[in-house]
Amino acid sequence: MRDRIARTLAWVLSVLAQWARNPRPSKHTAAYLVHQPVPAPTSPWAKPWTSPSKEDARRYFAEQAEWAVPLTPVQRERRIALCEAAAGRDYPYSYPGAPFPRSAFRCMAVAA
Repeated sequence: MRDRIARTLAWVLSVLAQWARNPRPSKHTAAYLVHQPVPAPTSPWAKPWTSPSKEDARRYFAEQAEWAVPLTPVQRERRIALCEAAAGRDYPYSYPGAPFPRSAFRCMAVAA
């Protein structure tokens, strides 16, 4: 055990001796900041425009339209009901097994 402690102590002293010979300032000291180069201010106009071209955007949206899955009748009806509700109008939404048929509802605009 004494040998292990002695070797550890010797190693710590050797590290401290090297640091004493060649001290490097840590990042949170003024000496470190003095030696750092000041970055040049960059202008947003220095870089060229990097957005996709018109052709790239057209190709992307065409591919996206190909990936689109058609809506089921239930999804289509729910979206119509959502749009009507957002516009402030009643929509007689019904589903299979509903307690009332669709014809039992009156469609009338809600007065705003």
